[in-house]
Amino acid sequence: MKKLLILVCSALVCLSSPVFAKSLKIGMVIDDLRLERWQKDRDIFVDKAEELGAKVYVQSANGNEQTQISQIENMISRGVDVLVIIPTNGGVLSNVISDAKRDGIKVLAYDRLISDADIDFYLSFDNERVGEMQAQAMLDAKPKGNYFLMGGAPTDNNAKLFRKGQMNILQPKIDSGDIKVVGDQWVNYWLAENALKIMENALTANNNKIDVVVASNDATAGGAIQALEAQGLAGKVSISGQDADLAALRRIVDGTQTMTIYKPINTLASRAAEIAVELADGKTPAQNSSLNNGMKDVPAWLLDPVAVTSKNIKTTVVRDGFHAESEIYQ
Repeated sequence: MKKLLILVCSALVCLSSPVFAKSLKIGMVIDDLRLERWQKDRDIFVDKAEELGAKVYVQSANGNEQTQISQIENMISRGVDVLVIIPTNGGVLSNVISDAKRDGIKVLAYDRLISDADIDFYLSFDNERVGEMQAQAMLDAKPKGNYFLMGGAPTDNNAKLFRKGQMNILQPKIDSGDIKVVGDQWVNYWLAENALKIMENALTANNNKIDVVVASNDATAGGAIQALEAQGLAGKVSISGQDADLAALRRIVDGTQTMTIYKPINTLASRAAEIAVELADGKTPAQNSSLNNGMKDVPAWLLDPVAVTSKNIKTTVVRDGFHAESEIYQ
């Protein structure tokens, strides 16, 4: 009898042990890991989520929306507790997200809002503010002249928010005649090679008379600068960016790119991991905003972006450890 009691007690101890507790499973579906920006987000997110006891499965759609839908379906089949989605096209995911919700899976839209879908939370930066900061920096550099507007991927809701913010600042100057918009193009998939072609065509159409390029991120800025270099205009044309990519910071040091927007990715990705775990545990994450995605008012947490020029690289991205000083100043 004594031996039997010992066995029963041992079994009870085992059942209560964390070893047998259900581990949280997070599916992270990323737009395109070919971009430096998302590699950083992934690494920070995974480290933090695993620190919190979750298992993370990561897939990259490489800019293909149908691939991303298939990957989300795969994550549903895996039985994940939470989907963290950086959408390639935030307008085509409503059906697959409905499938996830039917299975009781929570959905966190990471950095880009997903429209017309029953998502649980949205985490990003104040993206309209990003556009305002880009445009203001260009006005500070050249308050008058020919401006070319280079938007991001037309399928990315953030690209539209950046443009809205840019126009908040630029429209009064356009109305007054100080600024002439000599072109307006959106860059499919945010790819530098697409931006390069657009900029080549814009320079030809305007006989190289472009003073400012309002580029919405660093990849598109890089493509545009390649076209400017070919015409001997790199460093003469002011150009904005975003994401504080290493190549962009080097261009800022060299004088061929005017500025970038630094989004403290460590804060974003770490908080995203915390929110994902909170959602999986049935908790309600804290919010400081909400955005209507066409279906509902989505609870959100929005972080503040930082404008970076050659004057404050060391006190922003270097100080935060986002990039090493030795890597930037070669």
